[in-house]
Amino acid sequence: MENFIPRNLLMWPFPARGEVHTRTLRHVADTSNQLWEEHADWWIEGFTDGADPEYEEQILPLAAHEIAGARRVLDIGCGDGQVSRLAAANGVEDDITVIGIDPTWNCLAVASERGGGPAYGRAAAAALPFADESFDTAVACLVFEHIDDVDDAIAEVARVLELGGRFCFFLNHPILQTPDAGWINDHTVDPPEQYWRMGPYLVESATIEQVQKDVFIRFIHRPLSRYVNALAEHGLVIERMLEPSPPPGFLEISEQYEAASAFPRLLYLRLRKIS
Repeated sequence: MENFIPRNLLMWPFPARGEVHTRTLRHVADTSNQLWEEHADWWIEGFTDGADPEYEEQILPLAAHEIAGARRVLDIGCGDGQVSRLAAANGVEDDITVIGIDPTWNCLAVASERGGGPAYGRAAAAALPFADESFDTAVACLVFEHIDDVDDAIAEVARVLELGGRFCFFLNHPILQTPDAGWINDHTVDPPEQYWRMGPYLVESATIEQVQKDVFIRFIHRPLSRYVNALAEHGLVIERMLEPSPPPGFLEISEQYEAASAFPRLLYLRLRKIS
């Protein structure tokens, strides 16, 4: 069990699923995980602990609402644990159990240090170390756009959810993930115009993007239908879909961001396991 974070929890509260437990906790030396290990500080410093207006004003309030009433929560790709802590804090009186899993050691170390009630361990989304129907709620917040084996990961979500369980699924909106997407300042017209250039939306593709100087993160673009159809194949059907406008705190960061108010940056799906 050398792959567990030792400072916060040493045991899973649910039985493991045969050999999956050992296989999941083995180090996976793929490019995406290596980049996250190297650049975890970029995420933790810029997007957690109150640093990011989109999390503070939009994602976390929405997550709190959608997780309300849960008893056993799995936070897939938990990062520093901010959604896990939120779930645990909201469910104290109801004796909620929250487990966060992530393949990145550096994120899990911070999650463990920040505590807040959840249990944490290292695992991959495509091979979850839990028995069938262990949870009534699963959450994945801005995670699946970094996962290669998406079909296996979705199958695992469905497997560990009990019948009637919910999957709270947050994605960077697919229109943001198309290759070479971005704002274009067109000075060939008078007056000049600014518009959003979208790359080949229907083509599933992986890119390594420089998100900050010397910080590189791997993203995978998939059209929305790719996710929805894979989810449906595993008995997960959409109950709610949101494409909110960016929150005020984000739009206020720069005058140039005001033009983004008509473009969703976040896609949220609430899914229910029906079979």
